[in-house]
Amino acid sequence: MDIILIVEYIGIASAALSGFLFAVKKGCDWLGIFVSAFLTALGGGITRDVLVGREMYSFTHYMPVSIVILMLFVSKFTNLHLNKNGLEKKFIFIFADAIDVICFSIVGAIVATEYKYNIFGVVMIAFCNGVGGGILRDILLNEIPWFLRTGLYGTISMGVGFIYFVLHYFGFDNLFFILVLLAFGIFIRMLAFYRGWKLPDL
Repeated sequence: MDIILIVEYIGIASAALSGFLFAVKKGCDWLGIFVSAFLTALGGGITRDVLVGREMYSFTHYMPVSIVILMLFVSKFTNLHLNKNGLEKKFIFIFADAIDVICFSIVGAIVATEYKYNIFGVVMIAFCNGVGGGILRDILLNEIPWFLRTGLYGTISMGVGFIYFVLHYFGFDNLFFILVLLAFGIFIRMLAFYRGWKLPDL
């Protein structure tokens, strides 16, 4: 399987979990939970595909939506939704969110380089792919977008896009370095959250 698909499927699964947990916290019914999980998991990829002008992968292949539906049932039957108070500080939510933002940022950067975008385009497509789904989820559930109020969320997404562009430029965009970038991005995101790192205020 292509590395881009492996990374994207991991991101979709973790993002669907994140959307599921957030919707349960908000008291949504099953339709609301599905829409929240769908937007969180696939919204960034749809935005990416619109921006680069290619067919929407989520609507031309069965796997993305199938993963979302599978994760909803797995989350329900493993009782991951219990003890939902203080969700934003729970490790499982933070970790799932970190995985999906880094996975999607890498996928966005990969797609952007395939379409011959320059460094600015790669960084911004990585950002849109990385945080786009979370933004749509937060708008749907009437929340201040997560990336605007927590530990360098959007900044790390853009940084991952930049690093991938450099790796690609020098020919180091193979499986090993992509996995290293994935692990590094998740580590920095978790560290930034628990250390309370943020950009300076004006």
